[in-house]
Amino acid sequence: MTTDVLDVIRTKRDGGELSDEQIRFFVEGYTAGTIADEQAAALCMAILLRDMGPRELATWTQAMIDSGERLDLSGVGRPTVDKHSTGGVGDKVSLALVPLVAACGAAVPQLSGRGLGHTGGTLDKMEAIPGWRATLPAERIVEQLRDVGAVICAASESLCPADRKLYALRDVTATVEAIPLIASSIMSKKIAEGTEALVLDVKVGSGAFLPELDRARRLAETMVELGRAHGVRTVALITDMDTPLGRACGNALEVAEAVEVLDGGGPPDLVEVTLALATEMCRLAGLPTDGPDGPAAVLADGRARAVWDRMVAAQGGDPRAPLPEAPIVHEVRAPAGGHLRRLDARAVGVAVWRLGAGRSRKEDPVSPSAGAVCLRKPGDRVEEGEPLLLLHADDEGRLPGALAALEGAIEVGPEPPAPRPLVVERIG
Repeated sequence: MTTDVLDVIRTKRDGGELSDEQIRFFVEGYTAGTIADEQAAALCMAILLRDMGPRELATWTQAMIDSGERLDLSGVGRPTVDKHSTGGVGDKVSLALVPLVAACGAAVPQLSGRGLGHTGGTLDKMEAIPGWRATLPAERIVEQLRDVGAVICAASESLCPADRKLYALRDVTATVEAIPLIASSIMSKKIAEGTEALVLDVKVGSGAFLPELDRARRLAETMVELGRAHGVRTVALITDMDTPLGRACGNALEVAEAVEVLDGGGPPDLVEVTLALATEMCRLAGLPTDGPDGPAAVLADGRARAVWDRMVAAQGGDPRAPLPEAPIVHEVRAPAGGHLRRLDARAVGVAVWRLGAGRSRKEDPVSPSAGAVCLRKPGDRVEEGEPLLLLHADDEGRLPGALAALEGAIEVGPEPPAPRPLVVERIG
């Protein structure tokens, strides 16, 4: 090649467009270890400040896909469709959604990640189930999709290795927020997993990765365009994350709540978001969206729960085993009587993280039983001194930090807050 890494950095630093050759040179070189971390960090910062155009981003994403293997799902015998969430507090939607859409007739290859900071990770939640294992070889993923229609597992190290290196670098160089890098990170993995269609759940609000609607919308639009450019039918829903989704936050607590949904119950907000995403997934997969075989009917009559049981058992878990329970439960009480006007999602997420349910670094362990349960949600009437939250912990020494995180997070007033739509926008 005729380029070098300093040319690449200078081009983007000065606001220019990277050529296809420059992009491939960088992604291949950084993955192979011939480009140093400090040079890659400089380019990531230049991208954060200078942005990327659609052609650059499409080439960048393709180069990341080409850095590793791709899953071949052509033999599963069902339409394939997946969902990705940008992360939130109490967001256990995938746990109910994957078996639900599989029970509707699709194959759902949910390659998931772990939590970092105040947002939870799907694999951490699933690992609260006794015996369940996250790591599966590619042939086993395909076999399980053929037999069960659903899999939730970790992506193999051979899938998008460029993204793995770049994500770790962005995490320590204050470049995580760059929308082109977020979009290419998410979409390269989803495209490489081989799905034919994808629904994106882009969260907005205090507990979201991008709290501002305009930035959440731009990320959603960018990812939808990327998916379509790579032949993946893609739709995005922007959904509210100003208050925790459902009532449970924390690994085992969220599993239990997801199973409630699969048993036909669960909090109304969680059910609403799950069904909204399931409807979009079924539409993209060419499956019924209503009637006796639509998602609402399949959730209500137990077919989705049956797929959950088979999926968990196929990965070594016992779907009927008791989940871990924390030995310490602490009540957080209402400071006054009236209507609960605000329960800040980010503050609850940070509290749950400090209780031990989350991690600061990828290698940190997590507690399966730590977390919080929201007994009341915004709009509910409360009495002074009434319990609003239950904090679950393995170690009493973690409670002060969690309580400090909740200072100012709860607002009670004489009038209920204005209602907020759960599904804010649909893009695509």
